[in-house]
Amino acid sequence: MFFTISKLAWLVADPFSFILLLGVIGLALSFGRRARFGRSLCVASVVLLVIACFSPLGSALLRPLEDRFPPPPANLPAPDGIIVLGGALDEDLTLARHQPTFTALASRLTAGVALARRFPQARLIFTGGSAGLSANDASEGPGVRDLWLSLGVPEGRMTFEAKSRNTWENAIDTRALIDPKPGETWLLVTSACHMPRAMGIFRRAGFKVIAYAVDYRTFGDARDFLLARAGLDQITMLEFAVHEWIGLFAYHLTGKTDAWFPGPQ
Repeated sequence: MFFTISKLAWLVADPFSFILLLGVIGLALSFGRRARFGRSLCVASVVLLVIACFSPLGSALLRPLEDRFPPPPANLPAPDGIIVLGGALDEDLTLARHQPTFTALASRLTAGVALARRFPQARLIFTGGSAGLSANDASEGPGVRDLWLSLGVPEGRMTFEAKSRNTWENAIDTRALIDPKPGETWLLVTSACHMPRAMGIFRRAGFKVIAYAVDYRTFGDARDFLLARAGLDQITMLEFAVHEWIGLFAYHLTGKTDAWFPGPQ
């Protein structure tokens, strides 16, 4: 139920969708008895779109998420395993075209391969089934397997958890699958903006992991607030940021994270 509600709610909460819906409602009302209110909604949608595209709002909301966990040290001890969260492949396009097709989160998969080469004794775990609402939707696992094999990862080092649909299920199902032992070290690879929520979830699930953030979108300096990043770049960052801040609130409210804004311990 939580998964379905969260998916449906995001259809409206997504900043671009919300602005578009506001404009459409305003346009529809502009031809009736509520024409004045409708025109106000149209103006509001245009103003919000300008703010979303031409202000540093997206950077400002995303940067605290990406800065929450520092990069791991260069002399990181060899881990027992590397856990890569799903979301980096378009399942339907991958299935239709018979080759791995990346989303904007592709760094998760390439970082997993790089870490596997850096630590040749570590197990490589991919966790993620289908993020669609239908039980018959395609899964990422087969596409990820094909990609990693083509990049030289031995099949015997790879383990796939293919049932989970969100990060909470990633943590619960992966812990049950690999049964981590006390004293083992596991790296968690996911996007930097998603790391606070992911770490809070894994801690709540009783799975101790070390954050290995990838897929940064902010510079971490004054360049984040320059107009050069205006337009599609800004509204994309705003969508990622709003998704994560809402996710942090909803997951902690339902007891799925260990803090409102999880950070390093």
